[in-house]
Amino acid sequence: MAGEKNIFVVGLNDFNRQRLETLRGAEHWRFHGTIAPEAVYDTEEFDIAAMLAEATAQLEAFEGSIDAIVGYMDFPVSTMLPILCERFGTTSTTLASLLKCEHKYWSRRVQKEVIPDFIPGFTAFDPFDDEALVRIGEAGLYFPFFIKPIKSSGSRLGFRIDTPEDFYQAIDQLREAIGLIADPFNTVLEQARLPDEIAAVDGHFCMAEEIIGGWQCTVEGYVFAGDVVSYGIVDSLRYPQVLSFFHYRYPSGLPEPIQAKMRELTETVMTHIGYDNAAFNVEYFWDEVQDRIWLLEINTRISQSHCDLFEKVDGISHQQVTLDLGLGQRPDMPHRQGAFPMAAKFFYRVFFTDALVTRVPTPSELAELEADFPGAMIDIQVAEGQWLSSLPEQDSYSFALAHVWLGATTADGLLADYDRLAARLAFEFDQVQG
Repeated sequence: MAGEKNIFVVGLNDFNRQRLETLRGAEHWRFHGTIAPEAVYDTEEFDIAAMLAEATAQLEAFEGSIDAIVGYMDFPVSTMLPILCERFGTTSTTLASLLKCEHKYWSRRVQKEVIPDFIPGFTAFDPFDDEALVRIGEAGLYFPFFIKPIKSSGSRLGFRIDTPEDFYQAIDQLREAIGLIADPFNTVLEQARLPDEIAAVDGHFCMAEEIIGGWQCTVEGYVFAGDVVSYGIVDSLRYPQVLSFFHYRYPSGLPEPIQAKMRELTETVMTHIGYDNAAFNVEYFWDEVQDRIWLLEINTRISQSHCDLFEKVDGISHQQVTLDLGLGQRPDMPHRQGAFPMAAKFFYRVFFTDALVTRVPTPSELAELEADFPGAMIDIQVAEGQWLSSLPEQDSYSFALAHVWLGATTADGLLADYDRLAARLAFEFDQVQG
């Protein structure tokens, strides 16, 4: 076909291939997977050097044009894309600008240069330093504070610290597991020219930050030819009294002046970073009591969790943004053309320390639920015979057994439908701990 474009997707799986084929312009695109999805999904170890070598060999062997190299996942995919795109001359932001977002210490430093009143106090520390707690105090941070790896992945290895005992318990876990993220991240850092003060803080370091909170949300956006565009804000709502997410909701229910200020802050910081020709999302808190906005973190990708929300409300998955940018063109993203005024992704959770799964909902039960709730999608995250502790990418407080996407007319309608649906999800457990 004349004008047909070859798009290589890192970690492409069947579910996302079907979704990508519904995007605007997809009839002119041919999708090719590079790096098997099982290598970047649900794994505890990433050999980034090997994955880059594999992708490079595959792309070099391809006989047609290479028009775009894209991905829609967090680490390790997001960090590999600028390297691959530079090698093959396709559109992406630079590795340096991406690392100014993903290296959490570097990110806070560049944020402080332009929006100092909207970020918490912070410092980096070495979890293998026996005097780390003392050094955190010397940096002006006192209980309570939050700690996480320099390169975080989801909510993994993030802890609220209220006492020295909390700190040392968290340090034990960080020392045991941080290498799973740090070692591959350091492989990426070796590809970049870093300022001396950043190079000294490698992937084995952690961040300590002042506690911030409030109404959490995510600004989804992109930069095209230097133009920063924020096209949607999604609320991130938690279970009461815990850090675990309950659901993501779109569109946001925040007051419009707060949303406008978040869009303004986003434009300021992304322009300062030099991020360009790529998608991003920026997470914020609005402290309603103090009427204060906090920037939580910047992610160098769309959120996969939000794809169905945009499809339900705006008419198409915001993977449209990723694909258009990868082809070097301004995104063709519709607005409010979907079947529902509002949509949400719910996390069906249990707050156990561990348990053995003895029953999950059957395919026929799920099909019946999806038929009873038009627009619903249910994705079970566990299998019979599986220990909850074996689940990847979980927070430190709970386990997500299922993801449930719903559309509705109102926020109250979303909650009511979810309650009715969740009551019919039949899970059973043995040897429950905690």
